[in-house]
Amino acid sequence: MLFRQGACLAQRAAAASARSWAQGEGCAAVSALDAAAAMLQRRGAAAAAKDGRRPPAQTHAPPPPPQQQPPRSKWMPEAPPPQGPPLTAAELAARERNNYLLAGTMAALSLFGYYSVTKSPAEGPEPSQETLVNWSGTHECQVQRFYQPESLGELEALVKAAHAKGRKLRCMGSGLSPNALAFHEEGMVSLAQMDRILHVDEQKQQVTVQAGARVQAVADELRKHGLTLQNYASIREQTVGGFTQVSAHGTGAAFPPVDEQVVALKLVTPALGTIELSEAQDPELFALAKVGLGCLGVAAEVTLQCVPAHRLVERTAVSSLREVRKRHADALKANRHLRYMWIPNTDTVVVVTCNPVPEGQDPAIPAPKFSEEQRLAPLRALLATRGTLPAEEVAALSATQLRDELLAAAPLDAGWVKRVNVAEAEYWRRCEGVRVGWSDELLGFDCGGQQWVLETAFPAGTREHPDGRDIAYMEDLLSLVSKRGVPAPAPIEQRWTAGSSAALSPAAGPPGSLHSWVGVIMYLPEQAEARAAVTASFRQYAGLVSRELTPKYNAAEHWAKIEAPEDPADLAAMQARLAARYPLAAFNAARRRLDPRNVLGSPKLDTLLGYPLAAQVQQPASASAAAPVAAGTA
Repeated sequence: MLFRQGACLAQRAAAASARSWAQGEGCAAVSALDAAAAMLQRRGAAAAAKDGRRPPAQTHAPPPPPQQQPPRSKWMPEAPPPQGPPLTAAELAARERNNYLLAGTMAALSLFGYYSVTKSPAEGPEPSQETLVNWSGTHECQVQRFYQPESLGELEALVKAAHAKGRKLRCMGSGLSPNALAFHEEGMVSLAQMDRILHVDEQKQQVTVQAGARVQAVADELRKHGLTLQNYASIREQTVGGFTQVSAHGTGAAFPPVDEQVVALKLVTPALGTIELSEAQDPELFALAKVGLGCLGVAAEVTLQCVPAHRLVERTAVSSLREVRKRHADALKANRHLRYMWIPNTDTVVVVTCNPVPEGQDPAIPAPKFSEEQRLAPLRALLATRGTLPAEEVAALSATQLRDELLAAAPLDAGWVKRVNVAEAEYWRRCEGVRVGWSDELLGFDCGGQQWVLETAFPAGTREHPDGRDIAYMEDLLSLVSKRGVPAPAPIEQRWTAGSSAALSPAAGPPGSLHSWVGVIMYLPEQAEARAAVTASFRQYAGLVSRELTPKYNAAEHWAKIEAPEDPADLAAMQARLAARYPLAAFNAARRRLDPRNVLGSPKLDTLLGYPLAAQVQQPASASAAAPVAAGTA
């Protein structure tokens, strides 16, 4: 749990730092390392003072580079402590715990991304056994065989062996998905070591990368060539493979999800080996494989269509439901990128627009109306009423950290959550402003702490002729939250994309179609009991959305956030919706052709996609003596 907290806090601080306002304008962000270190020190010291216990023995194996290798395994400083009064037992425990948290966090972020790994002591060419926890800490997996190939040849050998032996081999990205879509306890492969940017074609404005490359690394390399990606999701630490295989998206009514940027794909399949797909090479299979969920093959290399690098001017303003409804159709047409953040149980909508900076011009950036202290004052004042943290600690927290602390005080008290939302609404009113930056810098945003999320996409007409269903959806959702007393925190985020040609994209549709994406959220506190209670409450919240709104608006869940319901009736309803929405017969036929032993599938996906049980899955003649594939269950 401590390791998860460290990774979470460092990610939040890094995201805040990366998105600090240009030239001091708008909501200033904290330094990534300073914020992470400060928060970890506070929590390590607080925990030590509370119980006086020492941290558990180190179990995270990824070592730092040789020049940074610690002299011994215990997380203790090499040099003697500074001269002064002897440290108390609580202070010693706090210092050791801080070292443990910080080292674990940095090792995770530098090597594995946002999932934590507990390695076995075994070394060598054999796969290791791992304990994986996704970034939000919502799913944990004890993996029997965990592989990290470093080349296409090694990956091909792994997939071929898995096929021959009938062993599961799910491919994972960064571990950022709240639903841990890629987890499977029998076997997994990470492409974290296959992260090279292979070729940039400036003439075609295309880039070919290994699928383990991080989106931010790709953006940084493209900048050197005067290029960038057409759109970005909220965070840029995804691998390109995961980014595209689940149909991640940014916002912009004229821009489809990121899978539409894929122009060629190299797929390592169990039955057919490595195949290359594009519009010119097997276009039908290409349309299925662009959002293949890791089921048709392991995406090894991806070629993406790029656009010229460009700067954007971002404007943040606060509006009301009435004003948003009145201006929404024009806003979709007038802005390249549009995002709403609805604050439940208030009449507050934060409107964020991004548009290109005219060539050779720099827009005027007005001086901020409020200082950073003034902006944070409503959140700080509310936290002070709880008396849970000393004033000096409260003063060190950013806006999202303040929200996390406030919600953790009483996450399921609807009245308290409403007070937090009111304070956040006032914070945003004081944050109205303008900033300018490169598109890859501005299109992301701080998502806050560990969380449960349900995001759905649904058709909303066209950009030129929106049908108003997107605003009607929000009115229905906000009404449900109010009437049912849901302790819904802010924000409920709403974004838009154009249609995607990928068959399994939640926004599948013609180029001119308009699709709205809406995400509901609950943040997870640190204490195990409180996390369990919030999880149960979120399932009720998500179930309410699924039953009341999803069928009405013909919505589909984001693949990285879908969860199979526990209730049999709800599960059956979800399966029926997915079968009606997607060409699952064609997709499952492709699975049988490319992966006849179902080594790449998972019980969750097999259940949701109606894939046949093991007895019905064709066995390859060359592997007739191999052990049968275990049937997937929900």
